[in-house]
Amino acid sequence: MTFQQSPPGEVAVLLIHGLYSNPAEMSPLGKILEKAGYHVRIPEFSGYSVGEGGCGSVPYAAHTWEAWYAEVEREFTRLQASYRQVVVGGLCIGADLALHLAARQGARVAAVIALATTLFYDGWSIPWYRFLLPLGYYTPLRHLYTYRERYPFGLKNPRMRARVSRDMEARQISDAGAAHLPMNGIYQARRLIGTLKRELPEVGSPTLVIHSREDDVASLRSANFVYHHVSAELRRRVVLDDSYHIITLDNERRRVADETLKFLNQALANPQTATLPVAA
Repeated sequence: MTFQQSPPGEVAVLLIHGLYSNPAEMSPLGKILEKAGYHVRIPEFSGYSVGEGGCGSVPYAAHTWEAWYAEVEREFTRLQASYRQVVVGGLCIGADLALHLAARQGARVAAVIALATTLFYDGWSIPWYRFLLPLGYYTPLRHLYTYRERYPFGLKNPRMRARVSRDMEARQISDAGAAHLPMNGIYQARRLIGTLKRELPEVGSPTLVIHSREDDVASLRSANFVYHHVSAELRRRVVLDDSYHIITLDNERRRVADETLKFLNQALANPQTATLPVAA
């Protein structure tokens, strides 16, 4: 998904949706950034996306997180060839991939927008048996088992949650992602997380971390870990109070966009600015 292009040479924003989701998940944020004058690109990735707008099927074939990242890096390189500055942002595992890119690419990443970053699966809706999942990672079960998405589907907004629930029941896919997540994908995400935790100090680009206090997938522990371990001089942590995990579609999606615009205005104008205070 690509929005109206801004003049070449200015600023592009690469947005990465969550694992086994699709560009529709990031579309509300992308549209607002586009109206503000940014060129916005929200790609689909082989073995990671389920299809734009909820079409397509879940990629059960084995894809490594390194393969996901290679596609992200290719998109970044294409944008960098045409734009003076490239910002990278993502939701959930998409945020993890954005941070990994920033660790690898250094100052070439103008800023990082980390939304609902997932480093620890410790949200209030995660089932107790998540602790048993690692037992299946190194057995044939990894290629057979799927984790079914559960109520509330990462959404506090009742209207959006009902819509997603209907789509998942009817089509097995919604704007918020797939109804079933293959264990191999969860395993690859865990591998990415292990790498990212070690390399966060290498992230020196201005970093915005937005997370909900009520995130049902990953608690504030993930956001705090990122905030305290990146080396960026300019970093900000925003805590939301009326959303669950998919903050780009939930009640405070407008605030997510506003905080992103405010941060980019400062980061791109003066990248040497000191750390900003936490916003509750």
